Amino acid sequence: MKRFVKVMTVLMVSLALAGCSSGKPASETINLKVWGSQDSQEFLSKRIEKFKELNTDKTYNIELGVVGEPDARDYVTQDIEAAADVFAFANDQITDLVEAGALYEITKDKERIVKDNVPGSVDAATIDGKLYAYPMTADNGYFMYYDKSVFTEEDVKSLDSMVKVAEEKNKKIFMDVSNGWYNASFFLGAGGKLAVENGKQVTDFNNARGLQVGEYMRSFTASPAFLTGDDTVLQAGMGDTIAAGVSGTWVAESMEKTLGDNYAATKLPTFNIGGEDVQMASFGGYKLMGVKTKTEHPIEAMALADFLTNEESQLERFNTLKLGPSNIKAAESEAVQANVALSALAEQAQFAHSQKSVLSNYWTPSEAFGLALEDKNPAPMQELLDQMVKQIQEGVIE
Repeated sequence: MKRFVKVMTVLMVSLALAGCSSGKPASETINLKVWGSQDSQEFLSKRIEKFKELNTDKTYNIELGVVGEPDARDYVTQDIEAAADVFAFANDQITDLVEAGALYEITKDKERIVKDNVPGSVDAATIDGKLYAYPMTADNGYFMYYDKSVFTEEDVKSLDSMVKVAEEKNKKIFMDVSNGWYNASFFLGAGGKLAVENGKQVTDFNNARGLQVGEYMRSFTASPAFLTGDDTVLQAGMGDTIAAGVSGTWVAESMEKTLGDNYAATKLPTFNIGGEDVQMASFGGYKLMGVKTKTEHPIEAMALADFLTNEESQLERFNTLKLGPSNIKAAESEAVQANVALSALAEQAQFAHSQKSVLSNYWTPSEAFGLALEDKNPAPMQELLDQMVKQIQEGVIE
């Protein structure tokens, strides 16, 4: 009998120990590392604490480090194992990060993430149809600033209307047409193709539709209301000779100070080709948040990245850091809408294209095309377009 009791006791202890060792122990600590820019450290620290409060079913030890978005790719690809589990990066780094095998594909709640954020930011986080990051901001793009004493809200809906008003009032509309970042807005708005296929830049800006666009651009740049240059020209002339100008949030303070009560901004206008009003597109730059492939806690890391980029976090990021949200509801909030420049940027975001579809050999030919228009080059438009497209696709400047 004693032997039986002893055997049963040993068996029960063994079973108990086996039960304790199966699965993850309740006391296990989830260790994660997060990287963000220097100016976002306080913000991230507070949001991480909030994440812990909302996830008390697990014990988290989350280390915060300083690696800004511009440097993330270099640090991550140098040593993926040593990199942060969750990190922010600029969208133009995503291709290199994916090719290096550094980013987890985001499959959990993918439909929600896609639905919650502006299309341009989702596209920026996507490679070959796969989502590799969480959209975080949508604040590096351009839109239209204007003087309310010259243009009405109705006027600025159409570039044709704006040109007419500006000519009548002897005012200027500023746009750097010799910069490919800006002049592509006409072609892309009209449905033009600018993509990377098999590692090469391809475009159809010289097709029949592109010819219509080119002729419109020639007409616009020939108007006495047109003015070109860099942002210093815009800042010096706004409120005086210039009544409207295309630029980004980096000149917002200057625009507001100069225009005062007449300060306004909105999405880019439409332009009319072939009897059809076409919405001008734009390029958009986005900041994203990714999870490294070699994280020991992928589920928890993705939950944290998702939390740090959700609607609430994006609103807090705007309130504390003035970074424009990619989250649609956050962008439509009263706080963002009250910021004239960011509201205009958010309005334009739905028509923005990611620069991941642009290779380096696009820029010089597109600049040359814009310069030809600004210089009133009389060459046939088809000839100018064919030359630009050839140089873009072949990467040869003649």
